[in-house]
Amino acid sequence: MGDRDRKRFRWAWWLLAYLSLGVGIVGIFVPGLPTTVFVLIAAWAATRGSERLEQRLLAHAHFGPMIRAWRQHRAVPRRAKWAATWTMLLCAAMLLLVMVAVPSHRAWMVVLPIGCMAVVGTWLWLRPEPPPDATDPPS
Repeated sequence: MGDRDRKRFRWAWWLLAYLSLGVGIVGIFVPGLPTTVFVLIAAWAATRGSERLEQRLLAHAHFGPMIRAWRQHRAVPRRAKWAATWTMLLCAAMLLLVMVAVPSHRAWMVVLPIGCMAVVGTWLWLRPEPPPDATDPPS
């Protein structure tokens, strides 16, 4: 994509960046809605649409190291892996409880999301972990 095309669609990248960040923030409070993935999408889109947002995300105490680790090493810190895993396990347990409490639900309504969580969890744990110095703020 040339500079001209990039500038023409800058508003779309900006919109995607802010929408993704908003969904990621909602994900902090809503079980089952991932935060990390949407923050990474926001950082990716911000590089094309909002330099200011990109710099704020990179400077953020919590998100910055995670974004830098992903960009530099395609790595996910162990702490983020565990947080995602426990959240997915909690959501799977809630789905199973709903299935037992409301037997009229179809089995696929529980099996499909749990299957998706299993695939995401497997993919996540197959990602490397960043080197110890990769999560430090840049000097």
